Amino acid sequence: MVTLLASIAGFISSIVPEFIKYLKDVNDKKHELQIFDKQIEYNRFNDNKELEEIYIAQDISEQNSLYNTYYTNIKWVDSLNGSVRPILAYSFFMMYIGVKYMQYCAISTTAHIVQYIDIIWSVDDQAIFAGIISFYYGQRTFRKMWRKD
Repeated sequence: MVTLLASIAGFISSIVPEFIKYLKDVNDKKHELQIFDKQIEYNRFNDNKELEEIYIAQDISEQNSLYNTYYTNIKWVDSLNGSVRPILAYSFFMMYIGVKYMQYCAISTTAHIVQYIDIIWSVDDQAIFAGIISFYYGQRTFRKMWRKD
């Protein structure tokens, strides 16, 4: 009887190390899967970050290409090239003043200007003025910000 119990105990005790190895293997595989999940999450984060950096670099290069002008190293040609946008802006501003002056002249013959200020300086005029001023000052601000970086 003791022999039978000793052989059963020996058989069972030979299974215990294998069972412990199996449990350890299962635990190691769970841990590896958790590590892989963390790596995947980290890679997704880095991919999004790199993609965002690419988009920012594209925006910066696009802005640089938009604001770079072509230089010929011929002084009068470069001056003329650089003056096209300001001359166009001043021309439209003078035309706008002329139209507003004509409105004033048409209205002032029949009534006092204070009564019709809403017609001369309308909501549309305010929007145009605010858009132009915001564009120029915003452009200067962002240009200074980008140069500091």
